[in-house]
Amino acid sequence: MSPSNKLPTIARLTAALCLAALGWYGSELVRPTMPPETNFGWFNYVNAGIGLACGWKVIGSRLGTGYTDAISTGLTGVGAMLFWVIFTHSCNQMLGNALDRDYKGLMDALTGIFEIATEYVLYLLHLPLLAALVGGGIVIGLLAEALHRRWS
Repeated sequence: MSPSNKLPTIARLTAALCLAALGWYGSELVRPTMPPETNFGWFNYVNAGIGLACGWKVIGSRLGTGYTDAISTGLTGVGAMLFWVIFTHSCNQMLGNALDRDYKGLMDALTGIFEIATEYVLYLLHLPLLAALVGGGIVIGLLAEALHRRWS
C-alpha cells in the first residue's frame, strides 16, 4: 500500500460516515426481529462505530479502481461490517453467559460464540434489512468512488 493511500481524504470520510449511518439504520431495522426481552443498550452505537471503522479501512482503502469495482467494494465493506458486528455482539453475549456460569470450560464458551452468532445471523434474514444493506453498500461504494475521482 502506498503511503498516500493511508492519508485521510473526503472519499474515505464519506465512506466511513455513510457506512456508520447504514450501521445505525440497520440496527433500527433489526430490532423488531429480535426477542422482545432483548436489552439493546449500546447496540446502535457499537454498530455505527464498527461501520465507521469498516468504511474507513475497507471501503476507503480500495478506492480508485473504477465504478464496477466500487460496487463490490461497497458490498465488501457491508460484509466486513456485518462480520464484525455479529462477532462483537456474540462475544459480548458469550461473556454475559460466562459470568452467569452457563459454560463448563473455555472450549464450551468459545463454541458458544459460534452458536450465538448463528442465532444472530437468523435474525438478519429479514428482507427490508437485507435490501437496505445491499442497496446501501452499492450506493456507498459508488458515492465514495465518485468523490475519490472528483477530489483526488
